[in-house]
Amino acid sequence: MTPHPDPRAGAAVKAADRAHVFHSWSAQGLIDPLAVAGAEGSYFWDYDGNRYLDFTSGLVYTNIGYQHPKVVAAIQEQAGKLTTFAPAFAVEARSEAARLIAERTPGDLDKIFFTNGGAEAVENAIRMARLHTGRPKVLSTYRSYHGGTATAVNLTGDPRRWASDNGTSGVVHFWGPFLYRSPFYSETEQQECERALQHLEDTIAFEGPATIAAIILETIPGTAGIMTPPPGYLAGVREICDRYGIVFVLDEVMAGFGRTGAWFAADHFGVVPDLLTFAKGVNSGYVPLGGVAISGAVAATFENRPYPGGLTYSGHPLACAAAVATINVMAEEKVVEHAAHIGETVLGPGLRELAERHPSVGEVRGTGVFWALDLVKDRETREPLVPYNASGAANAPMAAFAAACKKNGLWPFVNMNRTHAVPPCNVTEAEAKEGLAALDVALSLADEHTV
Repeated sequence: MTPHPDPRAGAAVKAADRAHVFHSWSAQGLIDPLAVAGAEGSYFWDYDGNRYLDFTSGLVYTNIGYQHPKVVAAIQEQAGKLTTFAPAFAVEARSEAARLIAERTPGDLDKIFFTNGGAEAVENAIRMARLHTGRPKVLSTYRSYHGGTATAVNLTGDPRRWASDNGTSGVVHFWGPFLYRSPFYSETEQQECERALQHLEDTIAFEGPATIAAIILETIPGTAGIMTPPPGYLAGVREICDRYGIVFVLDEVMAGFGRTGAWFAADHFGVVPDLLTFAKGVNSGYVPLGGVAISGAVAATFENRPYPGGLTYSGHPLACAAAVATINVMAEEKVVEHAAHIGETVLGPGLRELAERHPSVGEVRGTGVFWALDLVKDRETREPLVPYNASGAANAPMAAFAAACKKNGLWPFVNMNRTHAVPPCNVTEAEAKEGLAALDVALSLADEHTV
């Protein structure tokens, strides 16, 4: 679709937003939200006629792009049939969505508890784990994000937790593996794996194994940096959990549904958790939906004992119809296979080529359509391009980088000293190359801040 400029309409949208909308994670008086006029496929545009290639997939959720006609049609059809119904009833769209999800989850994760999004999925997974084990504590890593609700934000390992961290939520943080910025002074992936597992063992020993209900990990941490765990790490965590009777929870809210070139990131590692949280890509965010996929053992806990949790809109028919259509589209159009292909043949090689030319790129990490560039001042010392959690003048190099991307028609995902390349899973080769070209230009600005 060709955008048609309408600045007056855009000004009205912006004025209403500034007068009434309270935005998340923001100082309200310091933001200037872009007024979006429309979106299609991998692009969106504003009311001035500027079109942007979306290398963020919204918030890493439009896995099939914007306005896919088959999913839009399914939502319209469901709205004409049954717009909503209470969660205690069996509804066709809800049942079919659960069946299709369960078919694709690893192992015996065959029961699906629906939520409205990822944070609620994490909240309920942790509640299930605590009730299943009768234990209070949960372990999660630094360099993680699990959501903005009470338990989920306390589980989170990045600075968004700080303002709401009450220190009484039963959460213990530990260091996960990350060889490029290893907290264990490792020199190889094998060392990083072994030392990270030993660190986890030590943390469990000092916290008391009998007090720990769950360990929750993002299978591949997303917002924190797309850090693929070393071979053997997740299998090692699985073994530790089995040994101590701890519930193993994998958070696939961002990594799931094709993002990594597999239906779930866990598929790359041959590991089956006890609980798996999902959202985002399950229906490309067209209607809010998330959930928990539950193993037989955990589900059995609530066979004759009520599960004390629920949501008014759990398994909302419109959201579930969107999920059914999305999953079917992904299967019919081989979107998962395409994501793997784009990662292997275009994004991976293209980003590594950029790293060879730009001294500001310290490391390239990722798989499928899930990539990060770690930007640095000095490749030898690996000093980040901006300080941890930088703002204001300290964050100027990253702000200039982002502005250059937008000037060249690319909407970037920028977090701290990183930029992530996370376009829709069905991004075309030409679109991916267009994004790489815009990154190339913007990285020249980042290079100016290197030593």
